Amino acid sequence: MSESWVIEEGDGDTSGPVSSAAAPAALRARIDDGRLETWLTSSSGRSLAFVTNAERALVMLLEDADDPGEHAVDAGAQGTSGGFVLSHGQDDEYANEDTVPIGEALRLVQHILDTGHWPPDARWVGER
Repeated sequence: MSESWVIEEGDGDTSGPVSSAAAPAALRARIDDGRLETWLTSSSGRSLAFVTNAERALVMLLEDADDPGEHAVDAGAQGTSGGFVLSHGQDDEYANEDTVPIGEALRLVQHILDTGHWPPDARWVGER
């Protein structure tokens, strides 16, 4: 069974299904609109979080609402970056090691939406 994914728009609203091919443009449009936190939900109940400061992004995949998840990492990256503004206004800072450059983040999201899994060359850590 293939998963379909939707973008959570808030207040329980969702977009129509978003394809893996359309996901990068949809995420870039949200960034351009100042919406730096995006949650995608799959037809199987999984969630994919994408939080960015427009240069780097936190990409986290969760199996269900109780799952601590797994997130992409940039092993060896130094320092921290701020400007990860959540939908409720909280401005977060993350270690660069726990985020990836925006281009890589978009590639990861596209691959997960297409296959359901991290790309074979992706680096990620589980919180389980």
